[in-house]
Amino acid sequence: MPDPLSPRQLLDKLVSFPTVSRDSNLDLVDWVEAYLGEHGIACHRDYDPEGRKASLYAHVGPEVAGAVVLSGHTDVVPVDGQEWDSDPFTVIEKDGRLIGRGCCDMKGFDALAIWATVEAQRRGVTRPLQLCLSRDEEIGCIGAPPMIEKMATHLPKAALAIIGEPTEWGIVNGHKGGVGFDLHFRGYEVHSSIAYKGVSAIMEGARLIDWANRVNEENAAKADPAGDYDPPYTTLHVGMIQGGTAHNITAKDCTFVLSARCVPEEPNAEWAARIKAEIDRIEAGMKAVRPEARIDANPKWDVPGLAAEEEGEAEALVRRLTGENGSKVVSYGTEAGQFQAAGISAVVCGPGNIAQAHQPNEWLAVEELTKGEAFMNRLLDTLQEK
Repeated sequence: MPDPLSPRQLLDKLVSFPTVSRDSNLDLVDWVEAYLGEHGIACHRDYDPEGRKASLYAHVGPEVAGAVVLSGHTDVVPVDGQEWDSDPFTVIEKDGRLIGRGCCDMKGFDALAIWATVEAQRRGVTRPLQLCLSRDEEIGCIGAPPMIEKMATHLPKAALAIIGEPTEWGIVNGHKGGVGFDLHFRGYEVHSSIAYKGVSAIMEGARLIDWANRVNEENAAKADPAGDYDPPYTTLHVGMIQGGTAHNITAKDCTFVLSARCVPEEPNAEWAARIKAEIDRIEAGMKAVRPEARIDANPKWDVPGLAAEEEGEAEALVRRLTGENGSKVVSYGTEAGQFQAAGISAVVCGPGNIAQAHQPNEWLAVEELTKGEAFMNRLLDTLQEK
């Protein structure tokens, strides 16, 4: 059996795989599965419908219920258009920082989790440990639910999950939920001099975006400024838009994703229904001009929020491991709510600062990786307690 790699060596290897969400992650998954296999650890996969990507999960220790899950994702956001000072897919160390795409979000935690899984196998833990590395987190957390479902059929039931998104090893016990719609406005082309006889997909799409802006303003105006979240209200967002043929033709097509980040007291389903109602209203106006005009609205994601658990087992364990007494909630989403929805106690805790995620020259402080190794060693000691 070969000597195990260190967390830093594992991080270097993981970052070297350019697992941008639009591309396959199978090279990384193949490597991790082979590496774990060298240490006697069997893995399972859950593929996406096209077979281009996979989530990976494994179980170490006795084949009994009650495992601790270490959960991370394998995909990263693109580097397109960003100005990097070095190769994004090669880790470099500079001024106490480990720089590379995914170092912070979240291959730093993945490296620690893989290291801890191998160590758990080597030490012979008495309480099981499970490793989960999901696909497609960055495009709406769509890879975790089928993985969690498959785990329930292949592995003993876990008790709790630690989702290692960047928190600088602080405790996050709550976050917003979110819904997203993939929208295709289909207009009717005419010369722009007689635009009233056609339907501009772009200008109709702009109606929905303008509505989203107005809703954000309304939500901000009525929100309690002392609320826990930043911002303390539900927000709507469009990040990219495409469409049109020429400046003097009403646009036949316009596509974008409209998403909502929902505060806990406003359920995802409530906002999905409200967005769909506005889409239907705009579509009716389009059809009044040209019956063939329409809006195709396909649900893209539905990510449950994470609710703080009263005497939650995951939070209690992480408090013991970190010595942290406080906790906070965040506005970004994670896969923690999906574990929680499956009946597994969940908490978010991991290395790095979310402010560095998705940025050019993304970095993770060397100290954060060092703290993570100490965290994992304390976890392993806990898993060996009689």
